[in-house]
Amino acid sequence: MTLLSLTPSNIFMILGFILSLYTCVSNDVIQTLGTFLSSTKERPVWQVWLFTSTVLIITFVAGWLINDGDMAFGLLDRIPHPETFYWWHILPPLILLYLTKKGIPVATSFLIISIFSSNTIIGMMVAKSFMGYIAALVVSLVLYFFIARSVEKIFLYMKNKPVAKGWVITKWISTAILWTAWLLQDGSKIFVYLPRKLDFWQMSLSLVIFAGLLFIICYKRGGEIQNIIKLKTNTQDIRSATIIDIVYAGILIYFLNLNNIPMSTTWVFLGVLAGREIALYNRLRFITEKKVYKYILKDFTKALIGLVVSIAVVLLINHFDKIYNLIHNYINL
Repeated sequence: MTLLSLTPSNIFMILGFILSLYTCVSNDVIQTLGTFLSSTKERPVWQVWLFTSTVLIITFVAGWLINDGDMAFGLLDRIPHPETFYWWHILPPLILLYLTKKGIPVATSFLIISIFSSNTIIGMMVAKSFMGYIAALVVSLVLYFFIARSVEKIFLYMKNKPVAKGWVITKWISTAILWTAWLLQDGSKIFVYLPRKLDFWQMSLSLVIFAGLLFIICYKRGGEIQNIIKLKTNTQDIRSATIIDIVYAGILIYFLNLNNIPMSTTWVFLGVLAGREIALYNRLRFITEKKVYKYILKDFTKALIGLVVSIAVVLLINHFDKIYNLIHNYINL
């Protein structure tokens, strides 16, 4: 595709890519960069952006070389690229942008990828995402049950004291690992609008756009959706954030190698936070039981609402012609 071939279909494809890229990363930034943005709030924006953009460029360029131009790492193999794009293809990212502004952690994979998928693939995505939530909750619950008093309790008492440089370095390393794992897992929804194989210039331009939008997100320090992180116990502490990153990255890598079905990383992340909060409450009792389960239920409810809205939008778009004909026939009765 060149500038001379900018047909209406190609314009909608490019708009869909840009909108989905910005909204997906904005909504999902809590999962990967949320604790990093919170724990590096004293650092200049350009340092945070340079670090995160370098990681994403290395990840996708390596993937592009290894996978012969496939930027989604095989997760779109079962999802065809439309021959023609229409105006309704850009509705999902626009709706996602609105929900992100409201701080709702939407399952972006369902909203973006599902409009290109069959009902069978959608069902498999939902099943895998719920499996991810349960697995993350259990793993996090067990881990933090054992380390709450020996590790997290110390972090809580030391949260107002200077952090050793070793922890700062470890945090940046863990963020790089998690950011890479998320890009590998969610490259599918970022590049679903683009051809499954990109040439060098298409790849380069897409990464330039990605890095530019990432700067906006770093400048905003995550935006409204970041409140989900800030409300959790001691998540702005670099040491606690590092452990969260490692746990979450490990679970993402496991599910990435399980099969090539895309999944909602949002649900996995919320599972990690839920298990952590339950374990810390039961072991440390730093906040009331009511607050713990209130936050967990609130996050789960928001994510569930996002899932319902996502599927409703997808069904509406996929059956737009049928719905339009029904309304048209009813009016002309």
